[in-house]
Amino acid sequence: MFYHMTVAGLERDLPICPVNENLYIAGFVIFGDQELTVACARDLLAKAPEYDYIITAEAKGIPLAHEMARQAGDAKYFLARKGPKLYMQNMVSVSVNSITTAKEQRLYLDGADAALMKGKRILIVDDVISTGESLSALEALVNEAGGIICGRMSILAEGDAQDRPDLIYLEKLPLFNPDGSIKE
Repeated sequence: MFYHMTVAGLERDLPICPVNENLYIAGFVIFGDQELTVACARDLLAKAPEYDYIITAEAKGIPLAHEMARQAGDAKYFLARKGPKLYMQNMVSVSVNSITTAKEQRLYLDGADAALMKGKRILIVDDVISTGESLSALEALVNEAGGIICGRMSILAEGDAQDRPDLIYLEKLPLFNPDGSIKE
């Protein structure tokens, strides 16, 4: 089963995947799809508020944040990691529960990045926002670092995220029943 959609002027067929016995989602992955990543970054930047830095969470938001920063001429963007790395010092961390992850995870921000973020306008970006759990974790990291959240953006808004007045996105992505029909 697939869900056909158009995003940033490009047509894609997304596989419909089970989350549990009653809920299925359309798998949207920009990894490896350079054409889609470039187009989505372009269209999101056209809607973006003024910002100093972009932040995203590992891993699916990385190509989007990278391409947005590249197109905007930004020298740096921030990445919230799923695990601490040897080079990271004075880390800031928060816990997160995501619809596509089976267990609780933590996000980590390097202390040097946190210091750069302090008092700056931070634009949070991700590929898909659904429950808002990953978004909340990124918000907590930005707040902990002393950054000022100036916007929240995603390529797609899924489920309840479609009704968030604080979220800027390109397209709506429905949730699905086990038979592939759209949940009402």
